[in-house]
Amino acid sequence: MNYKRSSALFAESEKVIPGGVNSPVRAFKGVGGTPIFVKGAKGAYLYDEDDNRLIDYINSWGPMILGHAFEPVVNAVVEKAKKGTSFGMPTEIETQIAQLAVSMVPNIDKIRFVNSGTEACMSAVRLARGFTGKDKIIKFAGCYHGHSDSFLIQAGSGASTFGTPNSPGVTQGTAKDTLLARYNDLENVSELIEANKNEIACIIIEPVAGNMGCIPPKEGFLQGLRDLCDTNNILLVFDEVMTGFRLAKGGAQALFNINADIVCFGKVIGGGLPVGAFAARNEIMNHLAPLGPVYQAGTLSGNPLAMAAGLAMLTELNTDPDIFKRLAEKTAYLHEGIARVLKENNVVHTINRVGSMISVHFDEGNVVDFETAAKGNNESFKKFFHGLLNEGVYIAPSAFETWFITDALSYEDLDFTILAVNTVAKTLN
Repeated sequence: MNYKRSSALFAESEKVIPGGVNSPVRAFKGVGGTPIFVKGAKGAYLYDEDDNRLIDYINSWGPMILGHAFEPVVNAVVEKAKKGTSFGMPTEIETQIAQLAVSMVPNIDKIRFVNSGTEACMSAVRLARGFTGKDKIIKFAGCYHGHSDSFLIQAGSGASTFGTPNSPGVTQGTAKDTLLARYNDLENVSELIEANKNEIACIIIEPVAGNMGCIPPKEGFLQGLRDLCDTNNILLVFDEVMTGFRLAKGGAQALFNINADIVCFGKVIGGGLPVGAFAARNEIMNHLAPLGPVYQAGTLSGNPLAMAAGLAMLTELNTDPDIFKRLAEKTAYLHEGIARVLKENNVVHTINRVGSMISVHFDEGNVVDFETAAKGNNESFKKFFHGLLNEGVYIAPSAFETWFITDALSYEDLDFTILAVNTVAKTLN
């Protein structure tokens, strides 16, 4: 494929934007080459600046669950924009989407809207600390909760060692309050709790990890976390920025029948516009200002355009009883097809899938945490990524990101993708 204009645009952007991009993963550092610049999108397809059509499997990293430029969402945004784009005052539509979200998601009474998933997770942790009166948190290696200082931490040695920053600008003072655990390892979590008795405010986790590829929780893992939190007066925070309104109408809480204390949302809840939210039962949410002492604010929080897009999206998901079944069936079909052609071509691989999230790992072992995800053959992934791109299929430009399936994908699109994987697989050995 020709990417002449994308290459020229990237060269221009590098002069005025750090690395040429406004979010690092877009820079193709993990796969090499030049980022693709998008001109537009519709349904399951991206159209780049060189007029190539690409079947899209990142879907803006998750929000486009019903496809790009989904008409009810577009119409809602256009009509709302005609009345003004921001007021800094309450609007009725904020209450309407809040009522709908609370009705769809189990175990929440109130929700507050913010402007990103990062902001939602940051606010949830502050709320957990304020509610419990404790400072430390546990997060999991490989789980990404945005770029807030508390989350940019890597492990020290030993179960009770404080974390250390893995980004300049994150202070040791911040790092000491973040403890790093291994995903899917209850014993490790229990050791951390025991070593920091009565100091841990919350455990924050992606209930299905999406930032080390798609990694499901092992049987009993989430329930084990719930039990540990209950026993030790710790709040359980589900980061459902990816899984919320995607894996089920009520998200991962509903899918796995596990209640979190605080739930974070983003992506789907905004219909593709910048938005996030966090929610909990009254007892916790009433600690937020102006009702309580925990401060959180945002000039553009509850922005009417984002609320209009989100309300239109959630309304569609709430009124289509078969949507999540269709998404799961399409993802299973893709999984089976990719596995078949990779096996036929003797390509060592593991595929993980939950609902409409899926990832391909070039390693034969089970991928259950960040350590096992990192064992994959990255050179094979680079060839796989660029090979699929050349065939007209766009997946995440990183071996550590999940693919997101959209209902706009037809079975013809899925068959096209499987044939493309077959073509590329012949080059991987």
